[in-house]
Amino acid sequence: MTRSASTPIEFWFEFGSNYSYLSLMRIEELAEAAGVPLLWRPFLLGPVFRELGWSTSPFVLQAAKGRYMCRDMERQATKYGLAWRRPSAFPRAAVLPMRVAVLGTEEAWMGAFCRRVMRQNWVEDREIDTPEAVREALSGLVPDPDALIAAALEPNNKLRLRAQTEQAGSRGIFGAPTFFVGDEMFWGNDRLEDAIACAAACRQAPAI
Repeated sequence: MTRSASTPIEFWFEFGSNYSYLSLMRIEELAEAAGVPLLWRPFLLGPVFRELGWSTSPFVLQAAKGRYMCRDMERQATKYGLAWRRPSAFPRAAVLPMRVAVLGTEEAWMGAFCRRVMRQNWVEDREIDTPEAVREALSGLVPDPDALIAAALEPNNKLRLRAQTEQAGSRGIFGAPTFFVGDEMFWGNDRLEDAIACAAACRQAPAI
């Protein structure tokens, strides 16, 4: 008898999102261990926030929440054994690496590239929205980083990221990271394990 496959987990994330950092650094390994297919879903938080009436991150708009977030990130990073440095710029622009990520959603280099960008932002406290930073993050992962950056800047690819961001809003996403297992939504880094467990338990019927 053919064993049915786990339902995929959709991972909606943004490089400028601090809690996305905690999830992104862990999700590929956790999903693989659970036998759960991982679907990368990069999107931009800025337009989603604007639809909610926010001009920027709620961690900036509410000072007390921002102070709490910084201390919570220290605790959570320690919990997961991850390095973390409070960034000198927050939220940090990430349009170019996000456009590259849209091109990489089905590529073998996607996870490594995303982890490198996250480290640049949340560990090294560097600007990530530059060709130089993106080229460095792609180095050794693709044959021609400059060609990939050029492809990311093509109008059609810009529209792909915009469409994916609009889809995030239409699906009710209000922050990152967000995970979907089918129509079941999980929000926040602290729900990553729950989402993976749900995906592993929801077996797809085998193809006939």
